Amino acid sequence: MGIPVALPAMTRDFDAVLFDAGGVLVVPDPTVLAPLLSFYGATTDLSTYIRAHYRAMAAKSEHQSDESDWSKYNDAYVEVVGVAQHHRQEASYVLNRTRSAHLWRYRLPGSRETLQALHDVGVPIGIVSNATGQIEQILGHAGVCQVGPGDHAPVRCIVDSHIVGVAKPDPRIFDYALPHFEGIDRQRIAYVGDSLVMDVGGSRAAGLRPILLDPFNDASHHDVERIASLEQLL
Repeated sequence: MGIPVALPAMTRDFDAVLFDAGGVLVVPDPTVLAPLLSFYGATTDLSTYIRAHYRAMAAKSEHQSDESDWSKYNDAYVEVVGVAQHHRQEASYVLNRTRSAHLWRYRLPGSRETLQALHDVGVPIGIVSNATGQIEQILGHAGVCQVGPGDHAPVRCIVDSHIVGVAKPDPRIFDYALPHFEGIDRQRIAYVGDSLVMDVGGSRAAGLRPILLDPFNDASHHDVERIASLEQLL
């Protein structure tokens, strides 16, 4: 397993922040996937499954896979968690059949705390995610955030691609969030995601400022602003 890399400190030249959900606030639940893949010899160390997600997302981006194609993600994921070569094809198939939108529920360390801290210092925040209609409910149930006041970090909006009918990298999905940030130039709105294709490409086309969450330095060879942790936004 790799060690998270501390990237250079970023400058605060944004006035608001939008976040992707998957890979930024939550990841596929390793408490479900570890027992599933350990049958094929994978580790049960949960932190390795978090690392596997980012390596798998990098592989997905490297192959320019669209939103519906998770084959490169699956292959990289099972390799990182330690599935032996002769079991990888089967394990990748099982992972693909098992993982669903509702498994993107494991709250990443620091996610809720960063959202709350940004809100507390007056930075407008919101969520724009490719999802299947479930992401607002999951973020609330996982203790991350909700729209407006509540028990968790308050955000201005949670845009779910299934509900609005537009998915990243189509830049039009951001049009559903921007009315909640009236008066803020879109070039001063950061968008934090974990996909070069979906998140960086989509937000850049929308005129926002893309920031890639890259905790293991998988995208060091790409020309994009990167952070190793959400805390760097603070």
